[in-house]
Amino acid sequence: MNIRSLTRGDGVVIGAAVLLFIASFLDTFDCKGGSCDNVPNAWDNGNLIMSVYLAGIIAAGLIIASRALPEGKKVAGLELAQVGVAFAIFAAWSSLGAIFDPAGSFDDLLGLGGDLSSGVGLILGLIAALALAGAAVATPLVPALKAPLVGAPRPQVPPYGGQPQGGYGYPGAQQQQPYGGQQPPQQNLFGGQAAPQPPPAGAGQPGPAPQAANPGEFSPFWFAVPVPRPLYPEDGSPTPIAELAPGTWYLAVEQRGPGLIAQTQDGRRGMLQDTTGIQRG
Repeated sequence: MNIRSLTRGDGVVIGAAVLLFIASFLDTFDCKGGSCDNVPNAWDNGNLIMSVYLAGIIAAGLIIASRALPEGKKVAGLELAQVGVAFAIFAAWSSLGAIFDPAGSFDDLLGLGGDLSSGVGLILGLIAALALAGAAVATPLVPALKAPLVGAPRPQVPPYGGQPQGGYGYPGAQQQQPYGGQQPPQQNLFGGQAAPQPPPAGAGQPGPAPQAANPGEFSPFWFAVPVPRPLYPEDGSPTPIAELAPGTWYLAVEQRGPGLIAQTQDGRRGMLQDTTGIQRG
């Protein structure tokens, strides 16, 4: 999985899961006014370990796994991220019950008379579970949590005063035109075939004067994405055909509504639906 696809909210989810795992090995309860021998931890209580700690860790795993799989991937008709959010809320709800009644029915059965209080394991588990649920729910809604966890690298640029290298990966790659000579046919950067040349003035038109260029006509340009972005088929299918990676230049060949038709290194074309924050070359 590309770590650059993770958001700050995902970082909170991962940190909360690690905190839950650590809390599961700590004491479940404390004795008031005395000392307790052989205090159990969450692993000694099957109901507690399953409903709070493992449920939270599974929730984090599902949420992070949803970033590595293609968008819209479902299991049993449900998206992984949605199932993860449900598990996170369930773990936080269960931890609230455990914090208020750490011994459960054994409090009265053993005649402890309310001498037990929540231990550090339950307290730390509650904090982690609440943080996990909050991040899972708020990440799609809060822009600060949707920001990339790791900043995108800047695309490579030629040194100051130098000419951009030819080939894929650098914007503005051009061929030198001999002085006084004719410009050779321009080569396509992807397929190795000659790019179509504009027709000569007056060809197929009455009169010698060329037509003026449409000022609203789209001009291809190089661009780089700030974070990994999926590239969808041009026919509108929901399954991505490629992923555009930060630090690499791509060629925008056409604009369709708010999106761009982009071309990859191997010549594949697709629709880039999310164009926010792209860097033009």
